[in-house]
Amino acid sequence: MAKWDRIWINASVATMEPEGSPYGIVRDGAIAAAGGRIAFAGARSSLPGRPEDLAREVIDCKHAWITPGLVDCHTHIVFGGNRAHEFELRLKGASYEEIARAGGGIRSTVAATRAASEDELYRAARGRIARSMAEGVTTLEIKSGYGLSTEHEIKMLRVARRLGRDLALDIVTTFLGAHAVPPEYEGRQRDYVALVCRDMIPAVASERLADAADAFCEKIAFTPEETAAVFESARSHGLPIKLHADQLSDLGGAALAARFKALSADHLEYTSEAGVEALSASKTVAVLLPGAFYYLRERQHPPLDALRRHNVPIALASDCNPGSSPALSLLLMLNLACTLFRMTPEEALAGVTRSGATALGLGQDRGRLAVGMRADMAVWQIDHPAELAYWLGNNPCIAVVKDGNPRALI
Repeated sequence: MAKWDRIWINASVATMEPEGSPYGIVRDGAIAAAGGRIAFAGARSSLPGRPEDLAREVIDCKHAWITPGLVDCHTHIVFGGNRAHEFELRLKGASYEEIARAGGGIRSTVAATRAASEDELYRAARGRIARSMAEGVTTLEIKSGYGLSTEHEIKMLRVARRLGRDLALDIVTTFLGAHAVPPEYEGRQRDYVALVCRDMIPAVASERLADAADAFCEKIAFTPEETAAVFESARSHGLPIKLHADQLSDLGGAALAARFKALSADHLEYTSEAGVEALSASKTVAVLLPGAFYYLRERQHPPLDALRRHNVPIALASDCNPGSSPALSLLLMLNLACTLFRMTPEEALAGVTRSGATALGLGQDRGRLAVGMRADMAVWQIDHPAELAYWLGNNPCIAVVKDGNPRALI
């Protein structure tokens, strides 16, 4: 047989396969890669020969753990400026909704993002992404939504595509023109929705800048009817759907996402039992965002028990953004999900591997360590995978593998 490119031995492996042992654990495991894909995943004793005879390079992991590369499936990591002053306002008693209605919130980031050049946005985002890469992230989603004009939404998505070309991780882009109403359309929300549907989506689709479309369905953003119009346009241009749903109130966002067979519905703090049932029927992934929940000091928990009861896949993400989750650590989200939402460490890790990949439409390509899957892996100096959710402020990642190739830690 032709030799594999590399084989990793002397490791414990958390395959994150959904069936079998917790975490899909294989003690004294081995992972082999060929052509960017996993060629072997299992017990070292099941190898069809000696490692040095099977692969051109043998890597001794020295009793470390291997997991799939992490997937951050919801970020707004390309933006201008910051909103530290709003942090102070919230500590003095102002709510997120009050700040938004006073012209702050998303609109303040829109002004800073519009004023920034592509190079400035690129440099700032690249620095943030370096933190994620150092924590084992190999796939990252980036939304637009801080341009709110055809020109500036395209600018953001071009920056995201450039980051994907330049960095050793996969970047999935999402068009989020329906994030907020820009100042120039104050009082003309319907006209802005028409602009998103008539101009922005066709322009983004024609340049192939987005892999999906998203919207913010909420009292301070867009109605279910307006959101549905955006989704109809997106679907007509071949863009899969995602949705910011039921974060601050129950407007039926989860059911709307399910109606459009969305890849994911994200936030979901106020989602009803009926909304959860709809997600289950549509196989839409629930993406929980504990960073925003923590940062905004929310009280309404997402319906975790209902999501479990109805077997809805649950993903986690950083929601990295300047206003409600300035979070640069996906590992920290594991701890927050366990502490605030009472997820188990195994559920949390599945949320940033197997389910995170599914939320991007990539569940058959990555997020598990199995033959044929993309050879994206993270290597950890830990004694058990639960430690990834246990520690606060610790990064035990000692190596990252992207497409079967060791990636330098940044």
